[in-house]
Amino acid sequence: MPSMPNTMLSVGITSYAKPSDYQLLEFLRPEITDSKDVLVKVHAASVNPVDLKKAEGIFKIALQDSFPYKIGYDTAGTVTEIGQAVTRFKVGDAVYVRLPESHRGSWSEYAVCPENFIARKPPSLSFEEAASMPLAATTAFQALKKYDGDLAGKTVFVPAGLGGTGLFACQLAKNVFKAGKVITTVSTSKVPKVPELLGQGTVDEIIDYKTMDPKSVIPHGSVDFLFDTTGLAMDYLCLMRPGSSCIISIATSPSGTQLQDSSVMRLPHRPIVPLVPRVFLNITDSIRRFRARRYGVSYSYMFLETSGEDLDSLRGFIEEGKLKPVVGNIVEMGDISEVRKACQVVYSNQGGLGKMVISVAKGGDDQ
Repeated sequence: MPSMPNTMLSVGITSYAKPSDYQLLEFLRPEITDSKDVLVKVHAASVNPVDLKKAEGIFKIALQDSFPYKIGYDTAGTVTEIGQAVTRFKVGDAVYVRLPESHRGSWSEYAVCPENFIARKPPSLSFEEAASMPLAATTAFQALKKYDGDLAGKTVFVPAGLGGTGLFACQLAKNVFKAGKVITTVSTSKVPKVPELLGQGTVDEIIDYKTMDPKSVIPHGSVDFLFDTTGLAMDYLCLMRPGSSCIISIATSPSGTQLQDSSVMRLPHRPIVPLVPRVFLNITDSIRRFRARRYGVSYSYMFLETSGEDLDSLRGFIEEGKLKPVVGNIVEMGDISEVRKACQVVYSNQGGLGKMVISVAKGGDDQ
């Protein structure tokens, strides 16, 4: 199904849907509407759990999404056009970006985005590898920066260390933040994969969660920082060091106030979280904070803030050998049945290894 000159193909939906109902749809090619906009020809895009949850309508009570709807936030490609006020990029530059909500739709032939969210692609990475990074690596980086103090020599626990975000958090904790001990959990078959994929010595303790409960293995009161990628923050409070430890979660739920102030809601029509769900979310978040305080632990949920500056930092870590992506399955955007299957693996959280990537255009196809 070839697209017309002023149109493009995107993976999208015509109503909230699960992966089995994703379609290959034709959209108008995005145009530069602001002097700071950059138009990118997409070579690769990655699949994140939030892409699938959002397409299913996780925030529909607060957001009025319009249809047809383009899926995806992470992309890597080449600049094909720039606005008059763009100073950091030129046509032909290889870039990577986590698109903001207002410009969502990375599983497409083209994407447009303000230049401040974009960064140059790490030169040592392929487009597929670069596309796997923005959302997950930036989330991990921003979470680790929230620890109040220096993580050097401290104990960091990152459950699901070979998951999309966990694999970056483990590497950053050890190689950038200089944690003394990094602990993770994986399933039995993935235990030998941790040093192979993340580097020897990156993770100090690997727990097979299929056969062992982390609470019976990790000494209670010994963890300084927990990056909760699995929603088990409250179960692990006993492991935290009283008085100085910190839990940052991306897998529980935000407060209603956080959701209202988050990047998810920064859209032209300025959506408002309705009162009842906002109050409910505020109460459940307050309960979690209260439970954590009883253990002397600081707890908070975190939304990612899209940042070209953080992507520049991550490029530096890549080039210094401190960070590397782990790409799992790569599927062609034009093969929608394979895209659906790949997304279902991420959706079900079963069996995937590394980041799932959608190949949109080959690097040599550009210009």
